[in-house]
Amino acid sequence: MAKDGATTGPTDGAAAGTGAGTKTGTRTGTASAVTGRAADGTATGSGDIARSLELLWGTGDRPSRGPKPGLTLDRIVTAAIAVADAEGLSAVSMRRISTELGTGTMSLYRYVPGKAELLDLMLDRVLGEPLSAEPDPPAADHPVPGDLPVPGDWRGAIDTMARTYLDNLGRHPWLLKINQARTVLGPSALRGLELSLTALRSMGLRDPELIGVIITVNSFVEGLARTRADAAEAVAQTGLSDEEFWENQRPYLERAMLSGAYPTMAGMSEDTFSADFDHFTFGLRRLIAGFEALVTERAAEDGARTDGPRADGTRTDRAAEAATDRT
Repeated sequence: MAKDGATTGPTDGAAAGTGAGTKTGTRTGTASAVTGRAADGTATGSGDIARSLELLWGTGDRPSRGPKPGLTLDRIVTAAIAVADAEGLSAVSMRRISTELGTGTMSLYRYVPGKAELLDLMLDRVLGEPLSAEPDPPAADHPVPGDLPVPGDWRGAIDTMARTYLDNLGRHPWLLKINQARTVLGPSALRGLELSLTALRSMGLRDPELIGVIITVNSFVEGLARTRADAAEAVAQTGLSDEEFWENQRPYLERAMLSGAYPTMAGMSEDTFSADFDHFTFGLRRLIAGFEALVTERAAEDGARTDGPRADGTRTDRAAEAATDRT
């Protein structure tokens, strides 16, 4: 591959317009751990894995024949992301991207084999966006359990990780449509994972548990992001606002509540389903509180194993000391 990312030509039937196959991948760090096929069958890792890795990591040879490249891989990926952001993944095709760039479709195949490999590049690019700047500390109106977070504090790291990922999904809702059970890992994905693990190392958990923290947080974020995306999509598909949708059901729901068949729901306050309630912050705080309990538990276990007599005959309560250090 050349410095500008050019490759030697189309593979896997790309020239015939086969598009993306079935892709899968695991995303951690600033990424997620999504499983299951997307509704449109789009998945990462279903193309030529070797070619995707060459493109992601900048290896390979420049084509020895053919005209001088007039495009760059960077421009192609940027155009593909713009189309996906505006119209969804289904609108992304080699023909469409070539139109956006004002070039022939075959010219794109000198840089990337097909849509499947292009998706690998798009994903890694998007995952790298939050890494381009130093993350801000959690907002003052979103405190986390325990002391206020300080640089390097794992609580603040989880808060920042969750909010950054939610923002990224909001900018690129098509990420929620991708099957990522077997992602081809590029520099951005690995860098995100490295930064996340480094920030969480102070929790004192076992390595598999640290990965579990990342997966748990990202799964929580994806759940709320998917709910928001589904709501927006429902409005676009039906032409009905949320208010109009629920207003149509009001007579039936009121009769149901008055029937006595649903006493618990009938007795709930009027603001139960208020849009003003911040479910994201509520859930994130509960997650961090749960991790806090695990950190304390692990500290107690470590302390119990290392407690011993001092020179003066007394014992060191390392469990209590460790727990105090983490509060």
